[in-house]
Amino acid sequence: MIQLIEPAIPGLRRYANALVRNAAEADDLVQDCLERAVARWGQHRADGDTRSWLYSILHNLAVSRWRTLRRRGPTTPIETVDPALLSAPPDQEQGIAHSDILRALDRLPEEYRAVILLVTVEELSYADAARVLGVPVGTVMSRLSRGRARLAGAMADEAPVAPHLRRIK
Repeated sequence: MIQLIEPAIPGLRRYANALVRNAAEADDLVQDCLERAVARWGQHRADGDTRSWLYSILHNLAVSRWRTLRRRGPTTPIETVDPALLSAPPDQEQGIAHSDILRALDRLPEEYRAVILLVTVEELSYADAARVLGVPVGTVMSRLSRGRARLAGAMADEAPVAPHLRRIK
C-alpha cells in the first residue's frame, strides 16, 4: 500500500496547491486525502489505478471544502479583527423589558391586545385594523388609547422596586 501511495504525494501536493492557492491549506488537503486513502484502502480496486483514485479523493475533498466555505461565508483571522468589533453592548435589560411587555400584553383583554398588536407591531393603519377586527375606526382608536393606558399601568406596576436596605451591626 505505501509503495503505491508514496510516489503520488508530490503530484498530489502540486495539484492541491493549484486548487487552493494556499500552501498550508494544500498540505491539509493532502493530509486528509492520505488519511482517507489509508482508512479506506479496502475500497480501492485491485485492478484500478491508485494514482487516479488518490487524485479523485483529493478533488472530492477540495469540492467538499469549497461547499462548506460557501455555506459558512467569508472568515477572517481573529488577529486581524478590530477588538471593538468583537464585543457587543449588553442587551440584558432590553430582553427583560421585552419579556415584561409580553407579560403585560398577555394580561390585557383580547380586544385591547389585538388593536395594540395590529397597529403598533404590524403597523396597520387604523382603517385597516378596523377592517380586520370588523369594528368602526373610532372603536379602534378608543381601544388603542385604553389599551396603551392599561399597558403603561401594567408596566409601571412591574417596574423594579429598589430593595429596602437596613443596617445590621
